[in-house]
Amino acid sequence: MSHPLTLPERVNIVLRPIPTWLVYLIGALPGLYIVVGIALALTGTYDLFGNRLGIDPAKTLEHWLGELSLQFFIATMTISILRDKFRLKLIKFRRPLGLLTFFYVVLHLSIWVWLDMQWRWSEMWADILKRPYITIGMLGFALLIPLALTSNNASIRKMGPMAWQKLHKLAYPAFLLGAIHYVMVQKVWEVEPLIYLAIVIILLSLRWRRLLPRS
Repeated sequence: MSHPLTLPERVNIVLRPIPTWLVYLIGALPGLYIVVGIALALTGTYDLFGNRLGIDPAKTLEHWLGELSLQFFIATMTISILRDKFRLKLIKFRRPLGLLTFFYVVLHLSIWVWLDMQWRWSEMWADILKRPYITIGMLGFALLIPLALTSNNASIRKMGPMAWQKLHKLAYPAFLLGAIHYVMVQKVWEVEPLIYLAIVIILLSLRWRRLLPRS
C-alpha cells in the first residue's frame, strides 16, 4: 500500500512541468511594461502610467524597479531555503529568478543614468563617491555582474562546480547591500524598506552555514 503524498511532494509534482522560459517571460513583464510606458511617454504616443509617477517620474520609476529587483532577489534566495527546510524542488527556477534580479537592477541603474542624471558622468561619479547609499548600491551591482555573466552551464563546466559555487556566494553580500541601499535611499525611516531589510537578514541567517568556508 502506497503512502499518501506529503504537501511538498504534491507541490513538486505540480511545479515539475512548468518550463523555465515561462518564469523568464512572466518575470520580465513588469519591466517590459515600464520600458514600453517610458517609450510611449517620450514619443508622446500614450500615457501608460497616468498620474502614478508623481512630481518626480524618474525617482518613482527607480523606486519601482529597485523594489522589483529586491523582490526577485528574495525569491531567488528563498528557493534554497525551501529546498533545505521543506524539500521543495524549485532549484531549476533559481537561475531564471537570479537573472531577472539582475535584469531589474540594470533597468533601475539605467533609469538613474538616463532619466535622472541625464548622462552627466562627472556628476554621477561625484554622487557615487559622496553619497553612501549610491556607493553601497553600486558595490552591490558590481558583485552581481560576475554572477550574471557566469549563470550558464558553460561557465560551470569551465570553472568547475566548486569554484563556481564559491564565486556565486557573492550573492549573499550583494543581497545585503541591496537591502541596505533600499533603506538608505528613502532618506527617512520608513516601515516598508525596514521590513524588506528584516526579511533579507532572516534569509541570510537561515543560510549562514553556506557563508562559512568548509573545513
